Amino acid sequence: MNKKESMEKLAREAFEKDGFNGVWLYAENGEIVSKGAMGFCDPESTKPITEDTIFQLASVSKQFTATAVMLIIRQGLLSPEDKITKFFPELVMYEDVTVRQLLNHTSGIPDYFDDDDWFIKIWEEENRVPGNDEIVRFLCETEAKPYFAPGEGLEYSNTGYNLLALLVERLSGIPYEEFLQKNIFEPAGMNSTRCCHIRRDGVPFENYARASVLENDKYVADIDSEEDGEVVAFDGLNGDDYVYTNIFDMFRWDRALREGKVLTLEEQQLMYTPGKLNNGEDAVYDEDEGLGYGYGWAVGHDEKLGLIVSHSGGMPGVITWFERFIDADRVLVTLFSREPMDYRVGVGAWDGMQAIAHDEEPEELHSIEELAARYPDKSNWESFCGKYEKNEKAFPLEEVYMKDGNLWAKVVYDEDDVMDCQLYQIGENEFGRKHGMVRITFCDGELKIDGKTVCKKI
Repeated sequence: MNKKESMEKLAREAFEKDGFNGVWLYAENGEIVSKGAMGFCDPESTKPITEDTIFQLASVSKQFTATAVMLIIRQGLLSPEDKITKFFPELVMYEDVTVRQLLNHTSGIPDYFDDDDWFIKIWEEENRVPGNDEIVRFLCETEAKPYFAPGEGLEYSNTGYNLLALLVERLSGIPYEEFLQKNIFEPAGMNSTRCCHIRRDGVPFENYARASVLENDKYVADIDSEEDGEVVAFDGLNGDDYVYTNIFDMFRWDRALREGKVLTLEEQQLMYTPGKLNNGEDAVYDEDEGLGYGYGWAVGHDEKLGLIVSHSGGMPGVITWFERFIDADRVLVTLFSREPMDYRVGVGAWDGMQAIAHDEEPEELHSIEELAARYPDKSNWESFCGKYEKNEKAFPLEEVYMKDGNLWAKVVYDEDDVMDCQLYQIGENEFGRKHGMVRITFCDGELKIDGKTVCKKI
């Protein structure tokens, strides 16, 4: 397989089918095999993306927080077994949580997304963006109950990484953003990388790809979207997000790690060690992929390629992926700044890039219209129409109806969040929507969501 040509072909086809807007870079043994850019930096589609365009990393940023913690540990200021109440005595409800458990998501501390109204209220009523130093106040005022006792499970928590960033700041005596710049980005040669807050403080980059959200079949900037509260009110946080970079600096980061410029290989090995539960069993991060979670990295093993560490990231309009093949010396980075118009094509492009990096042929891309064209018979669609029991745990479909000869669904998340979407036939009595991956199957007055949840027709 010619990986360069395969990746270029995949990106081009995905872009043409409304499923790719961003950049990619793939390298083996320190040499770039394939790289490129497709799409636009702005929602108006006037400024093309280039290979050196800056993107928000979202949760791929967590590896830099974990690296900063490792540097603080190296200085003897912190131990992975330290209880966090040593530094945050206010957090008595999490008195047995350790730094290690924050790093590998076994702390049980709930994610701030579970109670995001706290941040949005401050932004709306006080006209300011809460800073990361307020994360302790957030936990105390919301009286957020833990998901489980420390070490009894694994549940992804952005809040844990906010606390880690606050620890780095307090123990180092300098702002978190400055610590990353001086101790990680500069030593690694990442001259285009910053930890910053562009929605709060302004954009420091000329060639920044603005995150664009799909609304009513057109793109708008994230700060102009219905999700503006989420993207602005959280923009003062640190640790879980808010590192901005390009594909070349992420490639430099991979090489800096391999060369031990920032962390020793022994320190990195600790980061690539998956967490354990109190009973000694592996803490499972992704059961389908067989992944554990170390310090800021999802950790897996491939029979042929050996140890692989990775992380994904997502915010409104932002989709990122960074994967490092430790034993095989490969690295893959993909950065998107738009939600795909056709979600299946977008996921196919994402999966296809990873497949090529793993020496596998990517699956052929098909738009949802191409899939639907295989099923021209609409004679039984009327029988699917009607109201259904709403299942809050699945896709909350409430009603199916015909409109202009097509099948539509009314989806009700709550009274202020109602969405109507066209359904496209993608299988035998199976339908999907363009802007998501849900699979809806109709069968004898009932429907299944993603092959599991069954809802009855009312």
